[in-house]
This record gives sequence, C-alpha cells and structure tokens, in this order.
Amino acid sequence: MAMTDAPPRPNRPVYLDNQATTRCDPRVVQAMLPYFSEEYGNPHSAEHIMGRTAEAAVETARSRVAALIGAEAREIVFTSGATESNNIAIKGAARFAAGMGDPRRRIVTAATEHKCVLEAVADLAAEGFEPVVLPVRPDGLLDPDALRAALTTPTLLVSVMTVNNETGTIQDIATLARLAKESGALFHTDAAQATGKIPLDLTRWNVDLASVSGHKLYGPKGVGALFVRRRPRVRLLPLLSGGGQERGLRSGTLPAPLIVGLGEACRLAGEEMAAESERIAALRDALLTRLRREIPGIQVNGDPVARIAGNLNLTFPGATAAALMEADPDLCVSTGSACSSAAIEPSYVLRALGLSDGQAERTLRIGIGRFTSAADIDYAALALSAAHATLAAQHPDTL
Repeated sequence: MAMTDAPPRPNRPVYLDNQATTRCDPRVVQAMLPYFSEEYGNPHSAEHIMGRTAEAAVETARSRVAALIGAEAREIVFTSGATESNNIAIKGAARFAAGMGDPRRRIVTAATEHKCVLEAVADLAAEGFEPVVLPVRPDGLLDPDALRAALTTPTLLVSVMTVNNETGTIQDIATLARLAKESGALFHTDAAQATGKIPLDLTRWNVDLASVSGHKLYGPKGVGALFVRRRPRVRLLPLLSGGGQERGLRSGTLPAPLIVGLGEACRLAGEEMAAESERIAALRDALLTRLRREIPGIQVNGDPVARIAGNLNLTFPGATAAALMEADPDLCVSTGSACSSAAIEPSYVLRALGLSDGQAERTLRIGIGRFTSAADIDYAALALSAAHATLAAQHPDTL
C-alpha cells in the first residue's frame, strides 16, 4: 500500500489526544475499587475503624503525590483538579495578602497559560489587582529577561505553567522561580501537564504553589492536588467555606477512591517515567519522520528540545485541522482551536507564538501516551498523509 493510500479502518478508534486526558490505568482502577465498595468509610470519621482505614489510604496517597513532585506529604492539599488548584493558589494568595495589608497588587503570568489561570488572574482585576500578561518567544518559552523586567515593579505573585497543554513546551521553572523569589514574589506553576511526564523537584526549585491533575497522568478524573510550601509558609485564603478539611484550605469530604487512584497513578509514574518517556519519544519521532517525508513543509510548533516526549503540535501546509479530522473520524487528535458556545476561534496559544490565524487553523495537536502502540503510530502516519494528500489536491491554493 502506498503511503498516501487510506489505511484500513481500525477495530477501535486510535487515541492520540493524551494532553486532553489519559486513559485511567487498569492498575489504578484496581487500586480504587475497594474504596467504592467494602472500604467505603469517610476518611474524616476517625473515631471508628472504617473511617481510619479510609484516612490511612488517603495519607498514603498524599505521600505518593508528594514523592513524585519533590514535596513533603503535609504540603499536599487534595482538590477536584488543576482548575480548582489554580484558582485556590492565585486567588487565595492574592486575597490573603490583601487582607494582611500587603500593598503589592501586581500578578504576572504568561500569554500561553491555561484559560483557568488567565481567567483567575483577570478576575482579580475587579478586586484592585493588576494583571500583567507577558508575551512568549516564538518557541513558546518565556524569556527570563522579560520576567526580570516585569519584576522591577513590586509583584505579589508570578504564575507560569511547567508544560504547555497545546505545544508541550517545558518552561525553565527553576530559573523563573528564582527570579520571582529574588524579587520577593510568590511563584505558582500549573504542573498538570508535567506531573508524571518529567522529573519535578518543587522544593529545590523554590516553587511556592503548584497544581496537579489526576486525569493527565493516567489517574481518575475529578481529583487533583495543590502543593503549598510550608517553609517558608505560604498563606492562602480558602475559596470554600465548610468543615475546614485539608488544613482549612479546601473544605469538603475527601473522595477517598479518587485520591487512592491519584496516589497509585503517582506511584506508577515515579517507577516507570524514565522508560516510558524513552518509548513515547521514539514513537513521536517515528511519526514525525514519516509525516515529514510524506508532507513537505509540515511545521512543528514549540521548542524542538524543551518539550515533553508525547507532544507534537503540527501545522499542515495544505489542509485545515478540521478537514483532516473529518476525513478520518477514527483518529482521535485535537485542533489548536479553543471552542466557545458561539464559534471556534484560532488558538490564543498559537497566536502568542506568532502563528497567523490561517496557520492556527491548519494545526493539530497529537498526544502520544502510555497506551499508544506502534500500530497506532502506523495508522496515524498513513491516515494523516492520505487525508492531507487528498485535501491538498482539492485545494492547491492553500499550499
């Protein structure tokens, strides 16, 4: 079969969207199951054995999350996911500081942050804070000199994500956090796309706050964590009022089954990350080599070296992303577009890298993960090459 011939349909969809979410590892599911059934105690009911059993499982999970990211167990606060963690970190730090009479109002972030960070920072403008959104370089990296210049004005908080959710670009968090600390600012990072994919050492990097999401590292949806540094102690104003669980920072009954799953996902990642990254990078490179051979002019967005193993953000020369996906509904990839209820607009992340709207519309995000096989890569290479050849021939003016 020629490379541009359409491949036979697979038995099941080929999933290459692991930045959006990952399959819950079967080993994680097995670890969770008892806490849905026979071990169903409330982890806050410490006066009886069922509660204490659940509590012990939660604390084991807390230790496993901490071990993966370079933290202490008592620095881990469980949440519903990275969106909640980001909001607690950013709004909680700002509001606590304001309540204590801190005169600083500047909050600095980057143009390529996840929407929940950008919106959380923007929301604080109504409370008298000054949002500052820094541009990034064409490779997606934040220039340390740009941050250094922004920090010449007294700054309360800096928030920069560790790994970008669209391009897979890895920021130099240790350097950026050091600059923030030297200026006296707190430093927060959204580590949802990094946890379990690259080594993290939040304590050594002088990070104050960091967000984790279970479903990005083969754990369950609906659970995450917030790292809150103890020494020196970082103070936050909680978003929720209630029973004061999680050191008063996140009230509400803890979902023990989900937390157990997050802990198991972190344990597995710690043991398997190095070998897994090597295998995934080989699959990524094989796919890119084949696509470059069949589709001259294909462009990789983001830094070619400072990126996680499983990400390819590709701009195609002769077809839109939407058309490519429509041509092969069995291939699960995603566009570089952000959807709203009214319209699909070109990705603000790609715009921040300097891509035109037309280029952004021709961009696909491919996410390779733990359960991606060589056969999946073969199918993707054949399917995308065949679809692009057909579409480009129909619309040669786009080349």
